[in-house]
Amino acid sequence: MKKKLFLVAGLLLVAVFSRLGARNDQIWDDSLDKLAAMAALVEQNYFQPVEADKMMQESIKGMLQTLDPHSYFLDPDGFSRMFEEQKGKYYGIGTQIQKQEDRLVVIAPIEGGPSWRLGVQSGDIISHINGESTKPISSQDAVDKLRGPKGTKVNITIAREGLEKSLELTIVREEIPLYSVPYAFLLDEGVGYIFIRNFAETTGDEFKEKMATLTKQGMKSLILDLRGDPGGALVPAIEVSDQFLPKGDLIVSVKGRNPIYGREYRAQANNEYEKLPVIVLINQGSASASEIVAGAIMDHDRGLVIGEDSWGKGLVQTMFPVASNMAVALTIAKYYTPSGRCIQRDYSRLDDYLLDKVAADKPREVKFTSKGRKVLGEGGIKPDYEVKFSIKPYTVDLRIQGAFFSYARKFVAHQTPLSQRFVFPQDAQGGGAVAAGKIQLGKTFVADAAVLADFRDYVQANKLAYDAKAYKEAEVEIRHELEREVSTAVWGLEPGWRAYEISDNVILKAIQAMPESAKFLN
Repeated sequence: MKKKLFLVAGLLLVAVFSRLGARNDQIWDDSLDKLAAMAALVEQNYFQPVEADKMMQESIKGMLQTLDPHSYFLDPDGFSRMFEEQKGKYYGIGTQIQKQEDRLVVIAPIEGGPSWRLGVQSGDIISHINGESTKPISSQDAVDKLRGPKGTKVNITIAREGLEKSLELTIVREEIPLYSVPYAFLLDEGVGYIFIRNFAETTGDEFKEKMATLTKQGMKSLILDLRGDPGGALVPAIEVSDQFLPKGDLIVSVKGRNPIYGREYRAQANNEYEKLPVIVLINQGSASASEIVAGAIMDHDRGLVIGEDSWGKGLVQTMFPVASNMAVALTIAKYYTPSGRCIQRDYSRLDDYLLDKVAADKPREVKFTSKGRKVLGEGGIKPDYEVKFSIKPYTVDLRIQGAFFSYARKFVAHQTPLSQRFVFPQDAQGGGAVAAGKIQLGKTFVADAAVLADFRDYVQANKLAYDAKAYKEAEVEIRHELEREVSTAVWGLEPGWRAYEISDNVILKAIQAMPESAKFLN
């Protein structure tokens, strides 16, 4: 392994210095000699033994950082996560988890998965994994500990409200699907909504399935939500774009120094959803493959784009394996939207690139859509309508403390004063009449003034962060959070997501602008 990494590091040194115009054959020998001398110096003289493989991995990462922000080295852990995300599955115990302060909380067990079958419940706290406390670790660290090879075992300790003694469970890891298109439903007046979390190998098929289902339910237009979608594989982005464009339309082109990577990708299918009005939602977390979809829709005047400027990643990476569980992702080309613009943001100042997420204030490349609308390159996709999503710090604070989540669980369990008056679908009623003074919950949950007061009392009683003025100012946001969490607790994750999105200001703008987007079809 050390020899393999040593050669990789040498090759990368050649690549780095080649950018300066030096001759490869001269650099190759010099680079390997210098690298070998440095490794020997450290191993012989460092004050304690060193892990040679780890040291070499870090040197590779450092060299890649001199190229661009998106060329990177995948160590075994990173390689495993990337493989899982791209394949759309992983091996684990099947739970959605979240860190709430120092507690690792089960948001929901995946139905049919190993945790679900053993009785793990929403709201359970995983206090230990294989005997180690979860208090000091992050959510990602916990995920890494819970996942592992198929058929292996992991021991978890569950703390559950109402139980005096913790539960000790041994769970056998199984294959768990990772859905990249988790939510699809109808909003009002036949407006469909689909959220794509990331672009994986399964995304194209998942998307087609969701589209077919919504069409049967009466979808007349679509809001495609790509907010927070960091991208992923190129092919599924092309497959999704193809659903809305007629055969032959350019989706994206790739151009690099090496001509073997140059290619144009065009729509291959007809009679899909070319006549369906569509609006794409983006924000600063939308990157790469999601920008390809947004760019194709915008440049062909196929629909409107609403939200915030996207990330601005126009570089294409290819994976070069260096071992069975390691790889180098190297930038090999740039991609261009149908109008010919590259949306890659300036990364000459890396801190600005990683932190600001907004294009530099300078003249940008100008291109034109199919119908002559001006669009800009070199800074992500600029939406047709800018609508920013904002959330007050107080609401965020309550989220972090798990206040909405824990209140919703108690509310549905009739453990708050107000909730004792409610009758939920899961309550055993035997089909009889609702008792006098009881409130029968219908198909939706509305957090009215009584619910807000009940939640406020819960926050105060449990000594969570409470500020009367901040609470009043954040009431609208608090209402939306409660409607999502209670809907989730009663009906499930997708209905909870829908309850939140129907009050989202970006969604409301998209619904308002749908008639304008439909005019493009004329």
